[in-house]
Amino acid sequence: MEQPRWLDEREQSAWRGYRRMRRLLDLELARELMRDAGLSEPDYDVLSDLSETPDQRLRLSELADRMLWSRSRLSHHLTRMQQRGLVTREECASDGRGAVVVLTAEGRRAVEAAAPGHVAAVRRHLIDLLTPDEVAALDALTHRVVDHLAGRDAARG
Repeated sequence: MEQPRWLDEREQSAWRGYRRMRRLLDLELARELMRDAGLSEPDYDVLSDLSETPDQRLRLSELADRMLWSRSRLSHHLTRMQQRGLVTREECASDGRGAVVVLTAEGRRAVEAAAPGHVAAVRRHLIDLLTPDEVAALDALTHRVVDHLAGRDAARG
């Protein structure tokens, strides 16, 4: 069995710092989003993903893939969002077994009201703390890791 390549001090510091930063940043953004807009992060993710499509609709399976959730988990969450009038579900015209999630007018109003405060929080807690070179480095490294992981998932598919 191959011996592990242990992290050196700098690598370990970077890894632990990243994990702590991610937890604290996610927690603070979630708190502010709930306090200021009454939306959870998953609510906001669903609403923003739908609002960015030309017809404000996505197949449930595609939305679940985007959120890295199971269809069942997303379906339960969507039921709660439907009860609040943020989304509706329709039968998929091209596939009677599939469902399409549709942004409602109330959902559009909710995401449009939440977006300015959410963007301000992202700026305040991350982007504005970085230099332009650090933003460019963050952009490059996040995309490199996402591409690596997405490629691995595609190879399994």
